[in-house]
Amino acid sequence: MPYVITEKCLGEQYATCVSVCPVDCIHPGEYQGQPFMIIDPETCIDCGQCLPECPINAIVATVDEDPAYGKINADLTAEFKTHPKIPERPKGDPPHKPTNKLVQ
Repeated sequence: MPYVITEKCLGEQYATCVSVCPVDCIHPGEYQGQPFMIIDPETCIDCGQCLPECPINAIVATVDEDPAYGKINADLTAEFKTHPKIPERPKGDPPHKPTNKLVQ
């Protein structure tokens, strides 16, 4: 089952997960007028390397943990795969949304 980037990433887009992905399945784009990242469910090999990289825990290990965003990741994949890579945001950069907290 592929990993899923959740709503916590919406408006944040740290992109720290991209550099550790061995199969290049994480892509940037805009969703609901805000920056966002998705995981291509067809390419993800469930290696788990992205999970600890997200400083706000916006990635979950299975679609079952967030079925709605699992579908959103899948639906946005074709479009987001066409976007260029973005620079990583520093892990220590405070979240933009007050509901997100940095993982210590």
